[in-house]
Amino acid sequence: MRKVAIRLTDAQRRDLNQRLEHDALNGRQRRRFQILLLADQGQKDEQIAVATGASRATVERVRKRFANEGLEVALVEKPRSGAPAKLDGKQEAMIIALACSDAPEGHAKWSARLLASRVVEMEIVESTSESSVRRLLKKMRSNRGRSGPGASRK
Repeated sequence: MRKVAIRLTDAQRRDLNQRLEHDALNGRQRRRFQILLLADQGQKDEQIAVATGASRATVERVRKRFANEGLEVALVEKPRSGAPAKLDGKQEAMIIALACSDAPEGHAKWSARLLASRVVEMEIVESTSESSVRRLLKKMRSNRGRSGPGASRK
């Protein structure tokens, strides 16, 4: 792959430096600004990667996006694929609260299947799967009544 030389205009350089100093940027945004400024100074990708903490592939991608699509496109992330979250924070909290409550009569503890059907029945969510409930509980480190930590029992 042929390296594309980055040549910023004086206005672009001033703008990047000013935004670096005054804007509230997250780490990824700040890194992209620095990559372009260092590339404009003629530094090699390996040097830029070391100086910014970015991978060499990230440096190459930012450089390529600047050359092909312009400054503003190179500074922002592309939208990521994937479906939006199915549960909002309030729904998650209600499911967790239900999981922490006593299991229904005839059951020793809540199962993911039982929780999924109960939250639909209670109209907390329109529909959900037991795997979604299981992932939520795993994320929240819920143990649904297990008597001890770890995978083995004493």
